[in-house]
Amino acid sequence: MKAAATSMDAASSSIPPCPLPPEDAALVVDVQRDFCPGGALAVPEGDAVVPAWNDFFGRCRPSHVYATRDWHPPNSRHFQPAGPWPPHCVAGSPGADFHPGLRLPPRTVIISKGVGETEDGYSGFDGRDPSGESLAARLHRDGVRRLWIGGLATDYCVRATAAAALENGFEVLLLTPAMRGINAAASRAAIGELQRAGAHVVELPPGEK
Repeated sequence: MKAAATSMDAASSSIPPCPLPPEDAALVVDVQRDFCPGGALAVPEGDAVVPAWNDFFGRCRPSHVYATRDWHPPNSRHFQPAGPWPPHCVAGSPGADFHPGLRLPPRTVIISKGVGETEDGYSGFDGRDPSGESLAARLHRDGVRRLWIGGLATDYCVRATAAAALENGFEVLLLTPAMRGINAAASRAAIGELQRAGAHVVELPPGEK
């Protein structure tokens, strides 16, 4: 299956066929219960990213998968009244679990962010793997050059993660079927901003093998 760029993407020739080459990786951003319908900070249609990601894993079979998660302490200054958000994704709570329908491959590397009392943790590049290694360092060690990014929410953590990926020298492919935002206008603006910074917008044609 070959991924097809949207009409907004002028560099479709850079998008590889599936299965993905070993230098490519999927970066799944914060597909957690609290960000899905019924959660403490639900993104509209947030659970719609789950089948899109599952389809991507099945068809493109990435060698490397990284999944970020908010992993906040109960007293995080990210939370109201000190911060802008209601409590969500508290470390060890059911709301911090990944969506139960998300079929992450067995060797997925979990990246936890927002773990300190004063940490917001919008970008996955602020997070670390279970050994304490930063996401950027882990990606470089694994030989990753190109990131397929999606998740929740487009206008916040996906935007921040993709921007940091570009700043760290990675090629970025925005897997738009596998992302949803809080605000539609802000999400469109975020995607446009990332495109201007060098990211590609990608669609996966349904049923193409």
